[in-house]
Amino acid sequence: MFKRYIFAAILMGLLLQPRFVLAGDPADFQPEVQKAEHYLDTMTTAKARFVQTAHNGMQLVGTFFLDRPGKLRFEYDDPIEDFVMADGYFIYFYDSELGEQMNMPIGQSLADFILRKEISFSDDVIVSDVSRTHDLLQVKLVQKSDPESGSLILGFREEPFALKKWRVVDAQNLITEVELFYLETGIELDQDMFRYSKPDEERSYNE
Repeated sequence: MFKRYIFAAILMGLLLQPRFVLAGDPADFQPEVQKAEHYLDTMTTAKARFVQTAHNGMQLVGTFFLDRPGKLRFEYDDPIEDFVMADGYFIYFYDSELGEQMNMPIGQSLADFILRKEISFSDDVIVSDVSRTHDLLQVKLVQKSDPESGSLILGFREEPFALKKWRVVDAQNLITEVELFYLETGIELDQDMFRYSKPDEERSYNE
């Protein structure tokens, strides 16, 4: 259960191959790739409802918050009390069943890519595939230094252009998908939600 939430953060932190209508060399989709890169780079704050689907088909629902650079929160609906939170320096994973948390520097987590001050598809990641199906543009990213370690697939709705989902595929080919609903961007967020406190002192931001 604990590891299931780690993959959700990723994004943030991302396969069952989708049925692509159109796929090809990323160079053929350069304008679309640049649009996706610019969209993420300029998305400083966001809030959305999400449905998370784990590799075993289990689904969880909650609210996602983003405040770049460095901050995010995944909060699950009741009765799940687990949460994932990044405070600008560390990312915390709280497992309510075990009653304990794990943390690591953001730079060592999958969430590092989307939490950076500047997001680029050409630094330490590369675009390995671009696909389009209906109104969904999908951009597959892998680590430049280790392409076989896993992949992140970002899905963008094209009209209007917005982040819709992402999939994380780890080195064992285990897949976690997060799909966003009711996405809001450019909003003010309560900074208290990005400060880690003991679980019994936590308040719910899942409203």
